[in-house]
Amino acid sequence: MNEQLTHMTDQVTAGKLTRREFMGKAAALGVSAAMASTLFADAARAAGPKKGGTMKLGMLGGESTNTLDPAPAATQVPGMVLRLYGDQIVDVGPDGSINSRLAESVEGSDDATIWNFKVRNGVEFHNGKTVTAEDFLRTVERHANEDSKSGALGVLQGIKSMKAEGDVFTVEMETPTADLPYLMADWHLVVQPDGGFDDPNAGIGTGPYIIEVNEPGVRHTFKKNPNYWDDSIGHVEEVEVLVINDATARMAALQSGQVHMVNSVDPKVAGLLGRAPNLDIRSVSGRAHYIFPMHCNTAPFDNNDLRMALKHAINREEMVEKILRGFGSVGNDIPVNASYPLFDDSIEQRAYDPEKAAEYYKKSGHDGSPIVLHVSDAAFAGAVDAAQLFQQSAAAAGINIEIERAPSDGYWSEVWNVKPFCASYWSGRPVQDQMYTTAYLSSADWNDTRFNVPEFDELLFAARGELDEAKRKEMYSKMAMMVRDQGGLIAPMFNDFVDGVSTNVQGYEDDPNGFLMYSWAPIKCWLDA
Repeated sequence: MNEQLTHMTDQVTAGKLTRREFMGKAAALGVSAAMASTLFADAARAAGPKKGGTMKLGMLGGESTNTLDPAPAATQVPGMVLRLYGDQIVDVGPDGSINSRLAESVEGSDDATIWNFKVRNGVEFHNGKTVTAEDFLRTVERHANEDSKSGALGVLQGIKSMKAEGDVFTVEMETPTADLPYLMADWHLVVQPDGGFDDPNAGIGTGPYIIEVNEPGVRHTFKKNPNYWDDSIGHVEEVEVLVINDATARMAALQSGQVHMVNSVDPKVAGLLGRAPNLDIRSVSGRAHYIFPMHCNTAPFDNNDLRMALKHAINREEMVEKILRGFGSVGNDIPVNASYPLFDDSIEQRAYDPEKAAEYYKKSGHDGSPIVLHVSDAAFAGAVDAAQLFQQSAAAAGINIEIERAPSDGYWSEVWNVKPFCASYWSGRPVQDQMYTTAYLSSADWNDTRFNVPEFDELLFAARGELDEAKRKEMYSKMAMMVRDQGGLIAPMFNDFVDGVSTNVQGYEDDPNGFLMYSWAPIKCWLDA
């Protein structure tokens, strides 16, 4: 690096040179835009976070039916809102490790049946109440109750007993559960006063920001919590989340500077956006997947031959090429991939086979009437186009799929987990136990394929208690094959998280757990100008 460039980076670190000024001077020195951007980011990070300003987000995944109750939260905007106003007992870091949050320490017994979570001292809710072990207990109790309709209901099965004594919350499991800290990191388990029993929609948490405006389906605004316990994060003074479900409008808001970051960039325009001098496209692969779930208990999908016909009638490679455009990989009708520990990569890849699809379709005895697929681009970027590709590939097997488009608003309350065949997505979970428990355990509230196989449930709980990794991997492999060959999941592709971020945003780090740094971006990042 020449002396002039070194001087420029030093000026950035000292806060004496803006990004625009640095990029212009670097270009004059013949430095490429990519290299200059990297140099600036490194220098800005060395300077440390800047405080103040308002971080604005434009997001897909909000509806007028959304509430502040963590239990039923199902999409991106409610997830972001929870992250801003709340904290979990523990969380999962970008490297897959367990991070302490409201619990300052986690200790398990040697046989992994008893787990102790020690409450972090002196943490207050937004209403001034001090967080106690009783709040931990009551939070888990509420989400473990079927009446809560919690997305965490499945992961809380198998608890034998719980107690709160002093500053320790103790969970005893019916069987050894080595992954319990990961299950407790479920993003629905935001700790609320008295667990939220009094008013789950109050929006009172311990998070770095306090809710000021709550207009579901429109916008949510937050101000900094002056008493937040973690002073290493929460750099901006205010955060505004704008619900922009329309992809074109969302990208326009980013390009115009109306917002600093957006989630779910359509791969069709990612390349074009990435060439803009004031924008970065952040893409990270992980465990997220786009799916077409079928209800196994509802005709005509209660016929496994019909389900197998549809699974062989979808062209996965074509979807990855035309929908993901390189931002993802082929799926195999199971909800896990090589990103998961103990994944069995020997499972045969299912291929598009219209002849085999036709054979299964004939065997099913279906009357030839149209099979209705409910879809909206609210499901995932390019969902309508993906449905049309599915329709065309299935037609080659003599299967008639009728596409019924649904409005974005209300899709996650009126279509997903309600209609027997639709487009959807899962962001994945850190471990296989959590993914299978959340969506495939027969009693899980979010079992969106109505998969109900007693042998699968038995294997799932047995795998929790199996401490021999080789045996546990074999169990997970058997479970994957059950889902693949008996279930209602059509999983054609695993998608990357593709987000758009203004170059004014500093401190951004990729996180394979979810979009926008697993919803930490407005909390951990800061504004350069």
